[in-house]
Amino acid sequence: MTTMGKRVAIVTGGSRGIGRACAERLAGDGWAIVVNFASRSAEADKVVAEIEQAGGRAIAVGADVADDAAMRSVFDAAERHFDRVDAVVHAAGRMPLARIVDLSLDELDAVHRTNIRGTFVVDQLAAQRLRTGGAIVNFSSSVVGTAFPTYGAYAASKGAVEVLTRVLARELGSRDVSVNAVAPGPTGTELFLKGKSEEQIDNLVRAIPLGRLGVPEDIAAIVAFLVSSAGHWVNGQVIRANGGMI
Repeated sequence: MTTMGKRVAIVTGGSRGIGRACAERLAGDGWAIVVNFASRSAEADKVVAEIEQAGGRAIAVGADVADDAAMRSVFDAAERHFDRVDAVVHAAGRMPLARIVDLSLDELDAVHRTNIRGTFVVDQLAAQRLRTGGAIVNFSSSVVGTAFPTYGAYAASKGAVEVLTRVLARELGSRDVSVNAVAPGPTGTELFLKGKSEEQIDNLVRAIPLGRLGVPEDIAAIVAFLVSSAGHWVNGQVIRANGGMI
């Protein structure tokens, strides 16, 4: 399998939600896609099948983003199948919700392992393996600014992602690699909606000036711009994509 002339993107967390939307949007824009997943192999295979049915090229590769050896195999697979890696979209994440007073330290360690160590591992490998002129897009969250109750561990981990993003942008500038983060607001994904009542969702919608939850495709459009040549001058930024929520 070769994709000579095609740009190649690795999308972590690509089997569902925002990651899936990013994989499908980039494939529609002509990218070859490596769909990385942690455990949902059937869903990842479905994403690959849909991309291929639409005339695109994709493979699915399972790996824990916090496991450097496993993630190295994802980059190896990308280069073996598609010859190169031009962009990394790091959408994988973990979001436990609990008041700080109640959150178990085991859960804290788990969210930090995925969201902080995982981002560091993926970004480090991207820094080593991306072609000159490439792009890295990390994911933060608008809750870093809104500071909603029960999001303490998650928001803290995403604050770390924002700092890593800004530092790496400075470190990779000499290689013409852009590094940015997208910070979605409330977005209608399985991960976000799980455990929320209709009243809670309605309250969130009322806090958004544009009057609706985001959808994964809203976020994927921003990612597609950031990894494109048109968006390459945007660097070291955190894009708060939240419909105007403060």
